[in-house]
Amino acid sequence: MKSIYKKHLTTVALVWAGCFVLFLFAYMLVLGPQKKNKKEINKEVSKKKQMYNFALKATQAETKLKLNEQIERLQSSLREFVINSEDSANLVFDISQIANDKEVRSPIIGVKDNLRNSEIPNCKHIFENRIGISFTTGFNQFATLLNALERHRPVVFVDNFSITRSDKDDSGHQVNMDLAVFVRKRQDS
Repeated sequence: MKSIYKKHLTTVALVWAGCFVLFLFAYMLVLGPQKKNKKEINKEVSKKKQMYNFALKATQAETKLKLNEQIERLQSSLREFVINSEDSANLVFDISQIANDKEVRSPIIGVKDNLRNSEIPNCKHIFENRIGISFTTGFNQFATLLNALERHRPVVFVDNFSITRSDKDDSGHQVNMDLAVFVRKRQDS
């Protein structure tokens, strides 16, 4: 009788093992890819929910006010660094006025033609304008002029400068400076 039970038991075990392998194969073939699709669909649903919640918040008046205030702050911050193309002509006059206030001698200020309206890579709305200055001054006046230019609004970037030492005395060193400013492009309608 024991051999009959053994035979039955091995037959049942082999059937169970065969079914297990068959079910495992079916799971991997059919249900495995479905799990991956389910995860992707859940991610997509969560993105859509976020977009819906954002759109819902954007329709509220309080959110609109906050967004408008934020836009206004960003635009005023932009005005500190970028000058309008219409006002770029006045910038040379402003720099000349600063140079006269800092008592530099014989300033020569001009826009560099070969670098005028230089395109900035990956930038659609602004370009770079370069201005060259040559003058004679002492070191203290140069330092105060440099400080005043860097504090100017919109920002004037001092790209490079060179100082040629005077042979005579310390009062008149020749200075050449290259300045750069960001200019907003005109928006053609």
